[in-house]
Amino acid sequence: MAKSRDEMLTIPEVIDEIGVPRATFYRWRSCKKGPKSIKLPNGAVRIRRSELNRWLESLEESA
Repeated sequence: MAKSRDEMLTIPEVIDEIGVPRATFYRWRSCKKGPKSIKLPNGAVRIRRSELNRWLESLEESA
């Protein structure tokens, strides 16, 4: 049985899914209020699906 991998999302995929402007996402990221991200050696940024889900759940709890 193949081990499932945690999907790595690009920033355009994340902002499309949560429905916020790119500038808002980057502002959250700079203020450390967004989901944790990974910066790859080539400079690309990825967000794990599990981290996005965890972050969204934390927003639900604080609402």
